Amino acid sequence: MKKILLAIACLAATAAGAQTKSVSILGDSYSTFDGYITPATNEMWYYQGNRGNNDVEDVTQTWWWQFIKNNGYRLCVNNSWSGATIGYYGYDGNDYSMRSFITRSDNLGCPDLIFIFGGTNDSWAGAPIGEYKFENLRRDDFFSYRPALAYLLDHMQKRYPNVELVFLINSELSKDITESTQKICDHYGVKWILLHDIDKQSGHPSQKGMKAIAEQIAEKLKN
Repeated sequence: MKKILLAIACLAATAAGAQTKSVSILGDSYSTFDGYITPATNEMWYYQGNRGNNDVEDVTQTWWWQFIKNNGYRLCVNNSWSGATIGYYGYDGNDYSMRSFITRSDNLGCPDLIFIFGGTNDSWAGAPIGEYKFENLRRDDFFSYRPALAYLLDHMQKRYPNVELVFLINSELSKDITESTQKICDHYGVKWILLHDIDKQSGHPSQKGMKAIAEQIAEKLKN
């Protein structure tokens, strides 16, 4: 009888776990935290302990941890890389294809919801904005922001059918990056959330900023 009851309890726990939706993140430095990123070889910006340039010193202070914990999700994969760009154009015109969102977009596990939090480094690096292009995209196109983002969203919708995609747009980005992101997301029917009033230290969300991001996402998704 005890074995039967234990089996029933295990089945119930499994069923309850299956109902908990999972979240994956495709991001840049804003979403990194050492020890919580897959693969672990990705470059980090946030680490355990205060390094003096930002007061986020524990994983529980990150925006994604707070959102997941406070809204009943579980973490699937966080594939974030400091300095990552959507496309292949990086700082000083260097080829950032290895760390780009496009290159990493296949490695997000099997989530129910994917947050794409990018565009910041494209804006800061002064990536060419390019033209709106949605068909016949080739590698050369990925060095401009608009066609690179178009390819990314199209590819991810095909790679992750029935998975909700949400693009998080950082505050204080260039007008071209912000408006282009909104328009391309609308073209593919991808939900976007424009963040505002995010407190930052050394250009990155502070504890206060991280909390604001988590709260703004939760509020927008609730609506």
